Amino acid sequence: MKHALITGITGQDGAYLAKFLLNKGYKVFGTYRRLSTPNFWRLQYLGIFDQVELLPVDLLDSFSIIESIKISKPDEIYNLAAQSFVGASFEQPLASAEITGLGVVKFLESIRNIAPDVKFYQASTSEMFGDNQFTEQSEETIFDPSSPYAAAKLYAHNMVKIYRKAYGLFACNGILFNHESPLRGLEFVTRKITNAVAKISLGLEDHIELGNIDAKRDWGFAPEYVEAMWLMLQQKSPDDYVIATNETHTIKEFLEVAFDFVGLDWEKHIKIDERFMRPVDVRYLRGNFQKSKSDLGWEPKTRFNDLAEIMLKSDIERWDNWSNGKHFAWDAWNYPNEKKILSRKLKLDR
Repeated sequence: MKHALITGITGQDGAYLAKFLLNKGYKVFGTYRRLSTPNFWRLQYLGIFDQVELLPVDLLDSFSIIESIKISKPDEIYNLAAQSFVGASFEQPLASAEITGLGVVKFLESIRNIAPDVKFYQASTSEMFGDNQFTEQSEETIFDPSSPYAAAKLYAHNMVKIYRKAYGLFACNGILFNHESPLRGLEFVTRKITNAVAKISLGLEDHIELGNIDAKRDWGFAPEYVEAMWLMLQQKSPDDYVIATNETHTIKEFLEVAFDFVGLDWEKHIKIDERFMRPVDVRYLRGNFQKSKSDLGWEPKTRFNDLAEIMLKSDIERWDNWSNGKHFAWDAWNYPNEKKILSRKLKLDR
């Protein structure tokens, strides 16, 4: 039985990857940060919480990283942990640099010293391309990061390449473009939209506040993207791959699809707020996945409209289930605005 160690297993990608590997017959270990309020709802939502072995790890503490490797004895390590919200990286640039950048080097050093045969996957990001002028981005496109998050990711990306060349480690970078799902955090714009549209359609809220709705992104379906991560580590030689759909759509288009689904006019429920504008924004991303198709046999299956519908149906079902008094794993209680709505109804029901 193969062993896999997933950092950031409580996140969207970590949870989906854990389920994927369990279905492949792996023994799965996952690292998480010790928090005052545990955040295991995604693993519970997927019904796999009891099937993974959780290890508390701090990416700034080399000792805890080494211990996690010793305990899990992994054949494969998937490093998905990061300070992953781009907007927050402007507010916490040092934390982004330390966790998202230096944390990866601590992992690489640990592998080099105690487990050099382990295969390592690093979660790189399309944000590394920045506000570029290319019609599409591939593995050969020049990087030009536009945020502290992207800069930290690029540092980690390059360090993976250096350790691969210098020490012969089997280390891969997956340059993943935006990938969404019902497990996406509410701070990310796609889930923010589907969650708000669900509430608006049920009369629980009236509008949604957004920043730049003209930004264009390449959006795919997260469960398909975690398969690509696994495929990278099954190759004979390590390499770097773009995972994308080769389509680009604006946030405005996502709004139109979501509101059309519930029969509402999106323009009547949107407020543009400067608070949600980034100091430097990335206006356009579109990934070329041809290398992944050729080498890995991977290509996306879920398209833009279907993705928006999957997410919206899930959020409508959640709010509807909650309104009917059902109990289920959900992230709404972790966000102040959602908690206000939830608490208000609880008071009214008493």
